[in-house]
Amino acid sequence: MRIIRDYDYLDPSDRGASVAIGNFDGVHIGHRTVIDLARKAADADNAPLGILTFEPHPREYFAPDARPFRLMGPEARAHRLEKLGVQRLYELNFNAALSALSPREFAQNVIHDGLGLTHVVVGADFCFGKGRAGNANHLQEFGAEMGFGVTITELLEGQQGQVSSTAIRTALSEGRPDDAAAMLGHWHRIEGPVVGGEQRGRELGYPTTNMSIEGLHPPKFGVYAVFVDVLDGPHKGSYRGAASLGVRPMFNGEIPNLETFIFDFSGDLYGADLSVALVEYLRPEETFESLEAFIAQMDADCARARDILAGA
Repeated sequence: MRIIRDYDYLDPSDRGASVAIGNFDGVHIGHRTVIDLARKAADADNAPLGILTFEPHPREYFAPDARPFRLMGPEARAHRLEKLGVQRLYELNFNAALSALSPREFAQNVIHDGLGLTHVVVGADFCFGKGRAGNANHLQEFGAEMGFGVTITELLEGQQGQVSSTAIRTALSEGRPDDAAAMLGHWHRIEGPVVGGEQRGRELGYPTTNMSIEGLHPPKFGVYAVFVDVLDGPHKGSYRGAASLGVRPMFNGEIPNLETFIFDFSGDLYGADLSVALVEYLRPEETFESLEAFIAQMDADCARARDILAGA
């Protein structure tokens, strides 16, 4: 998959794709419906399958001080889209110039002249252009005028109601990763590099990998049964474990992070990229009267996580 960040300067081979447009936060099953329609159009036009999205997320651009809301960072999103067969990821720099384009200017300058797209697929709630003044019907009118196809898809309904990134965030905030997974079509994953920690877990007999969740929507703090993929390095592979997500109240922590104990593992993972899937919420964060009580609880957590993951 090729990633393109500038619509003014690109290789001719990167023009002419059939794309789905959106932010694709989480790449949930509703997003996949839109992508599959773009794939169908790409096959019909003998064109590459593409995604047109923006970085930073427009919501981050307009409200940089707002609470973190993203389900995944750009790298995790790219990994997921590549797994779905996307060949061109147009991850355009969302800046003052792009945000100032009117709906017509966006259609003309970006879709038609810049990227030369053959077909675009959007959800029924799609808005674009300065002040979100353009909607899906406007885009269809511009497509007929400028020569690119437009497909509008209805919003997908799931067992929990309308499938959306907002509904997934709510499920995660309430400690319901299984409901989030039903809407995502995959386990919710936190991806990133292993960073240095205080090595307290090693002293307790539970060495953990530490990962930042900065910039991401925080799921409910507590202990989870998890699947772990080591994405690179000599220990690359898939594992199982238990993870603590939160501020570590037992040790007066302040900055939320994700600490994962990988079952039956021995090795150095500092600097490696991990993908940790939240499978089941076990319990909230707690403080304990003693380290012995804390270790006993971790023993119980890991035993329960092993049982859950064996059947997952």
